[in-house]
Amino acid sequence: MNRSCKLFCWIVLIAPIAAGQAQETGHGAVHRQHPPQDQALHEKFYSTWHMPDNPSLSCCNSADCYPTDIKYIDGQIYARRREDGRYILIPPQKVERNRDNPDGRNHLCAPPPALSPLDSVYCFALGGAT
Repeated sequence: MNRSCKLFCWIVLIAPIAAGQAQETGHGAVHRQHPPQDQALHEKFYSTWHMPDNPSLSCCNSADCYPTDIKYIDGQIYARRREDGRYILIPPQKVERNRDNPDGRNHLCAPPPALSPLDSVYCFALGGAT
């Protein structure tokens, strides 16, 4: 590959992943990672979770889903995206209302910002502890 192609690949593909890994080691990282003993529990939950507004589509998997922090602004839910720490709006139709999550925490399924500049959300489960 030529130099400009390598640079482009780094900026678009590698840098966001590296930034996400760096974010995971920062403040609040423990809250957004699965404890090793809970990994199987979360994998089962995520693998059987479907979009509340389109039940024929999966919410994706453990690569796109993770525990997260939330905040309320003017009655709307905002969840913290792990890759950049930014709080993104959770559309009401993406909130799971028909099943409980496995650990009582908030869970977000969303593509990384590099793949979705419009802050897309696949699914969101509101935890009972917040």
